[in-house]
Amino acid sequence: MSIPLLFNKMHGLGNDFVVIGAMDELPVPEEKLGDFARFVCDRHFGIGADGVIWILPSQVADFKMRIFNPDGSEAEMCGNGIRCAVKWFYDRDYAKSKIVQVETLAGIKKVWVQEKEGKAISITVDMGKPIFEPSRIPTKLGDEKQAIEVPLNVEGSLNFTISAVSMGNPHCVIFERNVDSLPVEEIGPKIEHHSAFPQRTNVEFVEVISRNELKVRVWERGAGLTLACGTGACASLAVSFKTGRTERKAKVHLPGGTLTVEWYDDDRIYMTGPATEVFRGEFIWEG
Repeated sequence: MSIPLLFNKMHGLGNDFVVIGAMDELPVPEEKLGDFARFVCDRHFGIGADGVIWILPSQVADFKMRIFNPDGSEAEMCGNGIRCAVKWFYDRDYAKSKIVQVETLAGIKKVWVQEKEGKAISITVDMGKPIFEPSRIPTKLGDEKQAIEVPLNVEGSLNFTISAVSMGNPHCVIFERNVDSLPVEEIGPKIEHHSAFPQRTNVEFVEVISRNELKVRVWERGAGLTLACGTGACASLAVSFKTGRTERKAKVHLPGGTLTVEWYDDDRIYMTGPATEVFRGEFIWEG
């Protein structure tokens, strides 16, 4: 089955996606979406990306975003991905205002667009309330209320102090003095697949620069080492404030650039950053 598809290559701070609009119908069978993502994300045999984003109609929001990782798994939410999805939607005049509602597997997200000459240039996302209850993250660590600064042993030889939180998807936050020197590609997958995280986990290695600045490297569940992770930036700020390391608002420096993250008094976290369209194209998928 040959399926011709138009796509847009987009990124949020280097976290790159193949974005496909399917406001009329999903052109790929549901059971093939994982295989499709594995092919498309391959940087040698496909287009190459950290994920595939589908823009779909919604009965409860302006549109629905579905995102698939390079390993074919579907993610609940993606902070950089939702900014790219909203830019795609807004720049094509689908949006009725500068406030856009997006349906995701992590719930409906409210988004504010800052535009210039009709194009979205900066996007603020209401990322929702951080979840600390271990059963809802989920993780087997901690007590009934939280898993903050608890020990984690990896393969019998590596010991970490970690904090677990969900931003609609699971995160494991680890504070280090110098994240640049860490072998993230070696440690990350071991923690992602650790038995303490039944649905696997994203892993953030966080260096506190000041009360209002963090440096973060991310091993992303299902995608590996990425240049940026929006939910990871929010998780890092949430744990940093909860443990007294930072204020409620901070610049989060990732390898691909900087996000502004703020945990408001209403318990909701807001993330602001750019989204960029790189090119458009068409390819044939032999499904």
